[in-house]
Formats: sequence, C-alpha cells, structure tokens
Amino acid sequence: QLQLVESGGGLVQPGGSLRLSCAASGAPFVYYAIAWFRQAPGKEREAVSCVSVSGHGPNYADSVKGRFTISRDNTKNTVYLQMSSLKPEDAAIYYCAGARASGRTYCTFLRGDFDYWGQGTQVTVSS
Repeated sequence: QLQLVESGGGLVQPGGSLRLSCAASGAPFVYYAIAWFRQAPGKEREAVSCVSVSGHGPNYADSVKGRFTISRDNTKNTVYLQMSSLKPEDAAIYYCAGARASGRTYCTFLRGDFDYWGQGTQVTVSS
C-alpha cells in the first residue's frame, strides 16, 4: 500500500517561494501518478498539479501555471512542488495523492482516481 508524507510547508510572505516534498513508501513508486491538491478553509479540495510516472507533460491548474513546477525523482521516491510568486490565495493545506497509473504518461485531476493521500502540509502566505 502506497504511503505518502508531505513536508516543506510553512509561512512565507507574498511573492516568496516554498518547495514542498512528497515522500512515498510501501509500494513501487513508478506504478503511480502523483498529484498535489490543496484545500483552503471553507473551500473544496482542488487539484493543483499532477505528474505522470515518466515525469513528462505535467499538468497544472490555471491558477498556478507559470508559478508552480512539479517534478519527481523516481530514484528517491519523491515528488516536489516548487512554488514561486506565492499569493495569499495560495494559502491552504497541501496534500499529495497517488493514483495507480494506466501508463507512463497517465495523469489526472479527478479526486476519485486517487486512492492514497498524505496527511497534508500547511502553507501560509502572509505579510
């Protein structure tokens, strides 16, 4: 069973940067597409970015395109989310999630496709 642990959250000023990490264990990492979701207070959990097994052609929500970069290191069983030019509206709990991949380029933003979730890491953007 895939286990996911997020880290790297914290307090950052608007315009600043953070790098989140999602460390996987318990199952072959290369079987899973990994996505980042976020949930702000009073709002639904939304997809931020997804990376396929191959790492090519990652997907991004329109709200983060050009500011966030997702990557994965299959040798370290870890996915990263580099967040730059952070805005107050980026503040949320960030979760990584794993979906069994149907192919090396598989990626999805559908919450129901993800069977494995981490516990989340808090990102606060405030001056």
